[in-house]
Amino acid sequence: MIFVTVGTQLAFDRMVSAVDRWAAAQPGVNVFAQVGPARERPQHIPHADFLTPARANSLMRQAALIVAHAGMGTVLTALELRKPIVIMPRLASLGEHRNEHQMATARWLQGRPGVHVAWNEAGLLDLLDRRDTLPGGEVFSSVASGPLVDKLRAVVQDTLKGRR
Repeated sequence: MIFVTVGTQLAFDRMVSAVDRWAAAQPGVNVFAQVGPARERPQHIPHADFLTPARANSLMRQAALIVAHAGMGTVLTALELRKPIVIMPRLASLGEHRNEHQMATARWLQGRPGVHVAWNEAGLLDLLDRRDTLPGGEVFSSVASGPLVDKLRAVVQDTLKGRR
């Protein structure tokens, strides 16, 4: 199953429409999309505007591939689950976001294990066509490492000592 998500804030009609057109030509492929407050409704894939966090997490666990905007919450969850994720950054120049920070995020993530960047609709369709060959990420934990926690603890303690 391919799980498509636009996140919880904005619609991303350009990405969802591209996946919907692709799915029309792939009748045997199971796709589900969370589309947000979309202006355009998918015609060929089941979808919902919003999902509970539990339902979204369940779909991500079931998915063989996740397709999403370049939002870090979805990327981190996909990496934690070791699922391949295709990200397509929203473009402020097309009115899809307030600024181009998703382009910067996509550039930063490009080439990392398990993250596949589609810079446009043609790239998205190409990655969907190659979905069975896209590797997932390496082991990733959403819990901070011991050395990082120890360093943060020391900084907090030093700060508190300075206030006494």
